[in-house]
Amino acid sequence: MKTFAELTEREVLALAISSEEEDSRIYMSFAEDLSERYPTSAKVFEEMASEERGHRDMLLNLYEQRFGKNLPPIRREDVKGFIKRRPIWLTRNLPLDTIRKEAETMELQAQRFYEKVTGQTQDVDVRKLLAELTDAEKDHEKLAGRLEQTLLTDDARGEEDRTRQRFFVLQYVQPGLAGLMDGSVSTLAPLFAAAFATHENWQTFLVGLAASIGAGISMGFAEALSDDGSLTGRGSPWLRGGICGLMTTLGGLGHTLPYLVPDTMKNAFWLATGIAGVVVFIELWAIAYIRARFMDTPFMQAVFQIVLGGVIVLAAGILIGGA
Repeated sequence: MKTFAELTEREVLALAISSEEEDSRIYMSFAEDLSERYPTSAKVFEEMASEERGHRDMLLNLYEQRFGKNLPPIRREDVKGFIKRRPIWLTRNLPLDTIRKEAETMELQAQRFYEKVTGQTQDVDVRKLLAELTDAEKDHEKLAGRLEQTLLTDDARGEEDRTRQRFFVLQYVQPGLAGLMDGSVSTLAPLFAAAFATHENWQTFLVGLAASIGAGISMGFAEALSDDGSLTGRGSPWLRGGICGLMTTLGGLGHTLPYLVPDTMKNAFWLATGIAGVVVFIELWAIAYIRARFMDTPFMQAVFQIVLGGVIVLAAGILIGGA
């Protein structure tokens, strides 16, 4: 691999041309990805892609004047420490704010590249153009701001905020809520069955721990494999699976941890069971609130669905354990 200091002026220009061309394609990919979710912001990235194509044309014209039409086959991977770009498939379905930060990082890296190579270039015309491009990259963040002020009207911003909220619910709240519901409700029966069958806190804790972790792993894989997010816009399947699995485990552990009360304490079993019952009550009402807050479910309907279902499962566990 070459270092920056070893690059010739021809290689510097060739790298700059390919970099500007790639950045233009990345911005167009951003625009394409955002076109359905955030059409106004997509136009911002289309304008930025157009700017990058203009920079590429300026560099290419200068290169052809100095070195002819043949570009040397030098790639960014051939230069040590050269700016890196994430594979485009890793930027699909990202939140809008994340994409904007990615663009800011790209512009900062391009600016630093031009600043560095300008200092080691001897040709006057090349130095002049590279200095102009350095200033242009510095101005790109201002350009994005100007474009947003022009294109993102109050109505457009309001619509994009609503879209962002919908995707937040789809990608984070929905899998997290599904996991919390499953972990909080499905582990009630085995936990309280073990509690009333053994009247031993440690044994009950082990059953609850196994049920919580097992349910978390199962729900995590089920969520991750259910939908790749490419059509539904639900985001990365492994991120959703991780959120769902984690919340499932936490939902089960909430009413399992009270059984860490030592069996040697007086009335240890009833103390742990009482605390666990309070935790169950809090969990079920919290789930009902989240459903009402984010899933457009009337609060009393959510309470009826979640609390009643949880109480039935809890009663089933106690009856089975006490049989």
